[in-house]
Amino acid sequence: MPSRPIRIAPSLLAADFARLGEEVRAVAAAGADWLHLDIMDGHFVPNISFGPVLVRALRRHADIPFDVHLMIAPADPYLEAFAAAGADLISLHPEAGPHLHRSLQTIRGLGKRAGVVLNPATPVAAVENVLDLCDLILVMSVNPGFGGQSFLGSQLGKIAALRRMIDAHVAAGGQPIALQVDGGVTVETAPRCIEAGADVLVAGTAIFGRPDYAESIAALRGTGRA
Repeated sequence: MPSRPIRIAPSLLAADFARLGEEVRAVAAAGADWLHLDIMDGHFVPNISFGPVLVRALRRHADIPFDVHLMIAPADPYLEAFAAAGADLISLHPEAGPHLHRSLQTIRGLGKRAGVVLNPATPVAAVENVLDLCDLILVMSVNPGFGGQSFLGSQLGKIAALRRMIDAHVAAGGQPIALQVDGGVTVETAPRCIEAGADVLVAGTAIFGRPDYAESIAALRGTGRA
């Protein structure tokens, strides 16, 4: 197993929506590194979740980084609102606007870390020319829109290709880039993602669907039992 530090980002989409503040505090106390917040508009993806008002309301419940994944189109008009609401990292899809480079510049200009999300059918080439503006690349190992889907093993090759690309970029003097995987991440699939090169794992039901959040986070990280 690679020696890279592995960060775990519980996905709020799988939490109990009737007590979200408690859930955020619980996973932070259980050792979560980031909190992953999926923003869905019912247009770019076939589901609706929540917006910047909820992000702002939850911000006071934990000090861990808020990892905001925008599954909305267009994304650009909402970047400032999510930044102001307390996002630490904002990721968006290349398909969510006409100028990915400009969108990443805007996120960086707001003082936030910027990420690019690759859907299962989106090629690695989509990020080749914006690596210098990326703090994170997220590989979707399901088609986005709903939690609880099965892991697509076809994305392991993409993760490995991106790991090589990121390592070459850093070796040439570029900034570090986190490589995140989201979708069907469990104690069974997490080791495969890590072996392929991922260093941030998003997990929903594998954490919120289990009774002991700390045990589940440790198991996903590879330091505890399932």
